[in-house]
Amino acid sequence: MSDKEQARTGWPDVARAWGLELSAGQLAQFSAYEALLLEWNERISLTAIRAPEEIRVRHFLDSLACATATGPLDGRALIDVGSGAGFPGLPLKILYPGLRLTLVDSVGKKARFLEMVAAELGLRDVTVLAERAETLGQDAAHRERYDWAVARAVAELRVLVELLLPLCRVGGAALAQKGESAAEEMRAATGAIAALGGGAPRLSPVQLPGVAETHYLVVIDKRQPTDPRYPRRAGVPHKRPL
Repeated sequence: MSDKEQARTGWPDVARAWGLELSAGQLAQFSAYEALLLEWNERISLTAIRAPEEIRVRHFLDSLACATATGPLDGRALIDVGSGAGFPGLPLKILYPGLRLTLVDSVGKKARFLEMVAAELGLRDVTVLAERAETLGQDAAHRERYDWAVARAVAELRVLVELLLPLCRVGGAALAQKGESAAEEMRAATGAIAALGGGAPRLSPVQLPGVAETHYLVVIDKRQPTDPRYPRRAGVPHKRPL
């Protein structure tokens, strides 16, 4: 099967090759998710990717790739920052129904879409917050409460670690999905990671079928509690990265 054919019909086979088995019921949930995404994308801007085969690879499969780094997530607490249309959080929840998932997006319309998808797919233990990550990072109900804090295409890594690491418990980890600038961003973020209580980052490549560029998973273990000064108030991490 060529890469293009695999992208169109064989994405569950790629997931299986990664050790991620999807049942018929889970595949039906992904089909329903795809239909809702295409329908709602006509009303609000959720994704520039509109072809179904591209959604399956660049959104669903790309999100599931996170599980190759996290391992099984049933019984774990994961927060997805800047979730947008639900990636990577919702695909991980479909894969691991026992995951305790929190989805965060500051845009109210996107948050309502996420609530609707969770309800339509029958996903339980999903919390949707229309809030800024900087605010949650200083909220005792969320600060250092999560096993995993994840994000995709939100900000450069120096900024992202200030949003993610304060949400991770000591012993948990942050995961950032990155493109080909991942190694360069990691080098630039060394000081920020140390200041926020993180350990040495680990980089794992992900090759998606039919996609020329390599994607990367950046995993940063939470070694020490984050200094109470961080995260700084909303907007400051983006304006003045550590």
